[in-house]
Amino acid sequence: MVSLCLNSLPLPPSSCPKKLTETSSSFSNGSIGTALKPIVVNGNPPTFVSAPGRRIVAVGDLHGDLDQARYALEMAGVLSSDGQDLWTGEDAVLVQLGDVLDRGDDEIAILSLLRSLDIQAKAKGGAVFQVNGNHETMNVEGDFRYVESGAFDECADFLEYLNDYKYDRDEAFVRWCGVSRIWKDERKMSRNHWGPWNLVKRQKGVIARSVLFRPGGPLACELARHAVALKVNDWIFCHGGLLPHHVAYGIEKMNKEVSQWMRGLIEEDTNRNMPFIATKGYDSVVWNRLYSRDISDLADYQINQINAILQETLQALGAKAMVVGHTPQFSGANCEYNCSIWRIDVGMSSGVLNSRPEVLEIRDDKARVIRSKRNRFSELQMADYI
Repeated sequence: MVSLCLNSLPLPPSSCPKKLTETSSSFSNGSIGTALKPIVVNGNPPTFVSAPGRRIVAVGDLHGDLDQARYALEMAGVLSSDGQDLWTGEDAVLVQLGDVLDRGDDEIAILSLLRSLDIQAKAKGGAVFQVNGNHETMNVEGDFRYVESGAFDECADFLEYLNDYKYDRDEAFVRWCGVSRIWKDERKMSRNHWGPWNLVKRQKGVIARSVLFRPGGPLACELARHAVALKVNDWIFCHGGLLPHHVAYGIEKMNKEVSQWMRGLIEEDTNRNMPFIATKGYDSVVWNRLYSRDISDLADYQINQINAILQETLQALGAKAMVVGHTPQFSGANCEYNCSIWRIDVGMSSGVLNSRPEVLEIRDDKARVIRSKRNRFSELQMADYI
């Protein structure tokens, strides 16, 4: 009888820094005579971003569907359509709203693609930001209830790939999106050879995922680079929704605590557990659905109460509007409460609704939805809102 344990799969050296420090950084396209000021990022992970004059595009939940993720990014005008995964957004800012993980097979490939695009975007004076969703925090916590079998396989492949890679592991991660298809195809070809050992294969995948996503693990550290709440210019981006008590607590403090937990920097013998206010409970930042409820199901007094909470939150942050994912919108991306809240999770992943991708574009502080027309991604339809 064959048995596996965590020690049977080597843990790659952690890429997490020993200490998390406050940072302020800026980057521009370096063009002579450019009229745009550099993007300035404050916080570690990024919390406040000044991106003067930039076009901002936001993409909702992707849930492990690499094909749909690529469609959405191509529609947004930030990804080449030739299969080379090149950044085409020039100095634009892309924000992905979390839930890359679970319900699909190609989660790590999507994370790798977004990191690659960020590197390319910065060279052009743009940037890519991600915020963590509830499925990211669940996986770091060790909750694998929504993990697909193909995702466990990808974890086993990726860990083997990391251990075989003899150079920079950070570079290896960026390259994964380009080579993951090869590993996936080879795995499919060898599937028939497993026979009765499929249980062993699955156990290997579970162990690999635990190694990669446990606090301090390679992919937990990758997620730790991202915030749970991000302000870009006058717009707030988060997965579920910010409430007044989150703002009073301090979003930079909250982002830092979640990042430290993911990096494994919180000592087990202390009384500090995973940051509850951001990651646990129905009113936490990644789980909150208050702003995503269907208004037609609410009484007038409830609508007024929710709007008051939203306006109090935005006023405390000095923000114009908030953009959230988390709750699939069956009618497509939309806004409510005088467009103070945008709900842009459309369930595009084949593991959710397999709906047509939609993205939000913000130009000159005005937002509009870009959606595919009749499921033909070469024909785009614009829906404008004030």
